[in-house]
Amino acid sequence: MPITLQALFAPDRRALQFAIKTLVGGGVALWLALRWGLEQPAWALMTAFIVAQPLSGMVMQKGLARLCGTLVGTIMSVVFMGLFAQTPWLFLLALALWLGLCTASSTLLRSAWSYSFVLAGYTVAIIALPAINHPLSVFDQAVARCTEICLGIICATASSALLWPMRVERQLSDQARAAWQSGMNAARATLAGDGQARKGLLEILGRIIAVDAQREHAWFEGARGRQRARAISGLSQKLLMLLRIARSVRRQWKQLEPQESAQLTPWMNEVVQALDVADAATLHALRLRLLDASHDPQISSAQSYCLVRFTLLMDTAMAATAALTAVEEGGEPLAPPKTLTPHRDLSLALVFGARSALAFLVVACFWLATAWPAAAGAMLLTCVVCSLFASRENGAQIGMSFMRGIFLAIPAAFIVGQILLPQLSSFAMLCMGMGVPLFFGALGMAKPQIGATATSFCLHFIVLVAPLNQMKFDVATFFNSAQAMVIGVGAAVLAFHLLILRNPAWHGRRLLAATLDDLVRLTRRNLAGAESWFGGRMADRLLQLARHYPELPEPARSRWDDGLLGLDIGDELLHLRMSLAVAQVPVSAPQQRYLEHLESVLKQGPGGGRGEALAEASETFLQTLYALPASDAVKLAQGAVLQLQNSWRAWCRQQEANHGLA
Repeated sequence: MPITLQALFAPDRRALQFAIKTLVGGGVALWLALRWGLEQPAWALMTAFIVAQPLSGMVMQKGLARLCGTLVGTIMSVVFMGLFAQTPWLFLLALALWLGLCTASSTLLRSAWSYSFVLAGYTVAIIALPAINHPLSVFDQAVARCTEICLGIICATASSALLWPMRVERQLSDQARAAWQSGMNAARATLAGDGQARKGLLEILGRIIAVDAQREHAWFEGARGRQRARAISGLSQKLLMLLRIARSVRRQWKQLEPQESAQLTPWMNEVVQALDVADAATLHALRLRLLDASHDPQISSAQSYCLVRFTLLMDTAMAATAALTAVEEGGEPLAPPKTLTPHRDLSLALVFGARSALAFLVVACFWLATAWPAAAGAMLLTCVVCSLFASRENGAQIGMSFMRGIFLAIPAAFIVGQILLPQLSSFAMLCMGMGVPLFFGALGMAKPQIGATATSFCLHFIVLVAPLNQMKFDVATFFNSAQAMVIGVGAAVLAFHLLILRNPAWHGRRLLAATLDDLVRLTRRNLAGAESWFGGRMADRLLQLARHYPELPEPARSRWDDGLLGLDIGDELLHLRMSLAVAQVPVSAPQQRYLEHLESVLKQGPGGGRGEALAEASETFLQTLYALPASDAVKLAQGAVLQLQNSWRAWCRQQEANHGLA
């Protein structure tokens, strides 16, 4: 059955519950708005549909973000109208710049709270554009819009919390276990050198970022939700550490001679089996045996380094399992975790902000040239679509889904608003006439595949019907409004098509430059929180590189390997600094000189003929480490220095193979 027919005529239980909750919240908001005689009750109803989410914590978080953005947008609309009421060109230019700034800010923030910037952008248009011919009424309109939007938020939140509440924190347990299992599978595939390691790495990175995003929503679901949110942060951090250590073990394994690796193969098999079982007792027992084996005087230094890294892998696997238990039981994590830091791309944010400003200015010029009264509605729709979708790389596709929703809403709204409602005369009849189409629209909103089209249908159906205490039925006004919607959304989609990043190679170069910059900062960054800072940003970048990987020509696909090698070098650098900190080695002159030399090498970046740039400094620093009292932490530090040099050589060889000595 096609997905649309399945969503509308064979919905599951959760979709039905979501549709009923959304209709009840919207109906109560509309009734209160009509009862209190608010100027535009449709905005209360629309807000209830906009903030509707299947999980109660998501509604609360989105509602608060919308409320904050609305308040900021309300204030700015009064400021802009007060400054530029007599100069329409300056007013429209200021509004375009504000819209671009808010779109860029929402792109940079990369969290659920970015929705506040979206609202701050188009709320100014909602309030100021209708008042452009009557500037003295802007304050009254600001108060009215803010009241209506707040009413919709409150009603939607109450409906979601009281009717079949589905809490985010209850979903986190299943999502966390799936992420943990993917992490264990990815670690085993990495150790074994499996050809599916890249796929497993992408899967676990995606799961980690997805489950970490739910953490913000769970924070609004009481004390238990906050505890699970903190535990999720700890789990994300431990899983990223598990991936990095598994890669470091594999790198160390590749440095072994064939005879040495054959001697350690039974240990490798035991580690892989232990990760498959992932039982805390099994992991702990194997760790003790590995630690004892690493002190065997008959094995080589490289074998000893490998066994010590195996013990570190067991420690991290146990920590990840404990973090999963904390999530499932809703307990406090063993240590205060740090949240993952996403990669923030200023260049991309500026491009997306320019999208919004360009689309709005095009429609503004059309309005000034034609003086078409309905053009204000077109500008408003351009602002809304640009604010919502300009920060998406697939904004044009989502915009077209939005356009399909408009084309579906026009005939439905005409039948209900221009044919049925003139025959009806009560709120119950109004609810019946509008409720049936909105119910089917809400069923579609519950399906992610058609969610954009269904949401667009609901919102534009409400706008075109425009429920009021004293209804006005005018076919000419109806079609003017419908035409303005199509023009407004069309201008936004056109801007998305004209201003788009079609060069994945350029995108990869920028991510490489950002990775090198982070590596440079990592040589001197405070170790507290450095792991979550670097790991979160690199996970985000690797996912972006993987998304562009199929579009790249074969020679340029090395960008993915650049990202992995950058992750390896950052991992070894963190490993070195943490090992020295655990060994309580004082900051000595050789250590400082080594880190300063490493920083200068990283600033120049990898290239052909630069593979030995770390050789002399590494040898000097290793002599200092060999002179220290023997310990496991010192042994790990020695291995990290060797792996830093090896990873740097591999990176430079790759650059030489792809780009030559030049």
